[in-house]
Amino acid sequence: MEFAKRHLKDSQTMRNKIIFGLNAKCHIWRKPGTISIVKHGGGSIMLWGCFSVAATGKLVRIEGKMNGAKYREILDENLLQGAQNLRLG
Repeated sequence: MEFAKRHLKDSQTMRNKIIFGLNAKCHIWRKPGTISIVKHGGGSIMLWGCFSVAATGKLVRIEGKMNGAKYREILDENLLQGAQNLRLG
């Protein structure tokens, strides 16, 4: 939110050059009244992705535990390529 507030007065051209990255654990939405049945042990996955005003970038599965070093590794391996795919770099 702070980032958005700081850039409210930027031109549209400038805003079109911004790439956003996100890593998060997501929960799957189910219709009210449905019951979740886990047949094979359950679990979760963590993903990282990027997007811009114009398009979405690659979605990457994160293996292992997330920490600062792991996050830098993910950015090193994916952010530049994502920016190029989104025609930002």
